[in-house]
Amino acid sequence: MPGPILPIAAHSLVGAIRPAGAGSGSGAAFQEVFSSAVQTVEAFGRDASASVERFLSGDGEELHTAVLATERADLAFELFLQTRNKVVSAYQAIMQMQL
Repeated sequence: MPGPILPIAAHSLVGAIRPAGAGSGSGAAFQEVFSSAVQTVEAFGRDASASVERFLSGDGEELHTAVLATERADLAFELFLQTRNKVVSAYQAIMQMQL
């Protein structure tokens, strides 16, 4: 039987929430996340290209495998593009704010 549900301590939440300027390396963290996302999208694209090349050369690649790899790469790119659009839109909204 699982143990009882314990209340959330207020001090544990205070440490997790901090202003955007607080803490060092917030720009570096964004850069790491962005770089990782770009590398992932590129990896899906390379996998799709390799799968199509194997199919066209007759190396035993099945058609459905090549199509799935291509669709996976397309979906990853579309997700990345939509995320970029949302980030740019949020940036533009912040820049239009009156102080």
